[in-house]
Amino acid sequence: MNDTVRVRFAPSPTGYLHVGNLRTALYDYLLARRLGGTWVLRIEDTDRNRHLEGAEKALMAVLRWCGLEWDEGPDKGGPYGPYRQSERLPLYRAAADTLLAQGNAYHCFCTSERLDAMRKAAQAEGRDEKYDRTCMHLASGDVQARLAAGVPHTVRLKVPAGETLILDDLVRGRVEFQSDLADDQVLLKSDGFPTYHLAVVVDDHQMRITHVLRGEEWLSSAPKHLLLHRFLGYPLPHFAHLPLILNPDRSKLSKRQGNVAVEDYRDHGYFPEALVNFIAFLGWNPGHERELLTVEELTQEFSLQRVGKSGAVFNQEKLHWFNEQYLKAMPGERLLATLRPLLAARGWGDHDDIFLACVIDLMRERVAFVHEIPEKAGWFFEDPTSYEEATVRKRWKPDSAGWLRDFVAVLESLPAFDHATLEPAARAYAEGRGGKLGDLVHPLRLATTGVGGGPGLFELMEVLGREACLRRIQRALEMLV
Repeated sequence: MNDTVRVRFAPSPTGYLHVGNLRTALYDYLLARRLGGTWVLRIEDTDRNRHLEGAEKALMAVLRWCGLEWDEGPDKGGPYGPYRQSERLPLYRAAADTLLAQGNAYHCFCTSERLDAMRKAAQAEGRDEKYDRTCMHLASGDVQARLAAGVPHTVRLKVPAGETLILDDLVRGRVEFQSDLADDQVLLKSDGFPTYHLAVVVDDHQMRITHVLRGEEWLSSAPKHLLLHRFLGYPLPHFAHLPLILNPDRSKLSKRQGNVAVEDYRDHGYFPEALVNFIAFLGWNPGHERELLTVEELTQEFSLQRVGKSGAVFNQEKLHWFNEQYLKAMPGERLLATLRPLLAARGWGDHDDIFLACVIDLMRERVAFVHEIPEKAGWFFEDPTSYEEATVRKRWKPDSAGWLRDFVAVLESLPAFDHATLEPAARAYAEGRGGKLGDLVHPLRLATTGVGGGPGLFELMEVLGREACLRRIQRALEMLV
């Protein structure tokens, strides 16, 4: 493993894993694997107000469900741990002390009430809501006296005036920022915990991170991070700001317009391979027409040079298509393992593997999710108790009962009950009555399944078996005559 390349994924355990964060994690993983480097999982848990119990464990479970395994992290350890920010507080305090000693940061004693009033006044007057630097001008003696008295305070970054800060971004190229537009960001909160801006810079340096991939929305924070790296004497990692993921109306993807949690897609029945494949194409393309790519193939083809700048639309129909393609190609054993608990939940858990394998083979071309098999073809697992009204009106003719009643004798006498025997027997019977095959097929399908559509009739009758088909025909004759 090439330890000179180190990429990190650093989520906060504050809830579900957003699909945008999954894309960042995936690109992190692909880049690290492509370059033979190390992928690090770091938990940014310093926002104690939003910390959610169990979220870290759930986050790891979702990443593993997606097939993304990290090399270093809270559960694995590594040479640059600990890997939870809440266990690294002395490092942030030391960095803040260094900045204070340099004069590149200062103590701020403003209360939340004063800050709120300042922001509201700025809004009312149409001014920038940046901090007004009241505490930056406090005399040294005044600051020391307040500290000695235990007055609650934060530590703020002192942004220099009149500078042009430059970022050479791996996706966006050269990006320039004017320091006068940057706020004096809080670095250390009054509870002693760092804000994201200080912690991320310190951790990336201490963990020897070489590449930082993050969403475009973090680009506005780049000036603060550039300054912190400079003030602390840290070399800059390579930055890549990924394009936004958008709703179909090109607004930023949000839960208001649909699911954004990876857990939601998992629980709906999407295959992880399909979701990962789809997510990979949200902002990146391999430069060819192939769309179905395994993680191994994505790893071989991935490069930041093919990541675009413009937003990528989250097309739910395309994701649906991906899942459909993966289901069609999925090994039967995998589908069987997914189907069994779904059937058990409906009280249909007593069918053997051979029967279920046959059902899967007949249905895999007709569904996009495994859960659609019992939803769309429950008649495989229990006799129909009702019949589609529209199909009855269209397909059940005055002479249908006679056709079926006489065909029962044919079914009882067949030497074998497979589709290769059933179909020619049905054709011969229809011709013998001077009719068409459809005169038999349509009422026969309705009788055996209760619906008007589905897989091939003779194939599904073979799977149901002679006894079940005869029983169902008899019941239909009793209910539909």
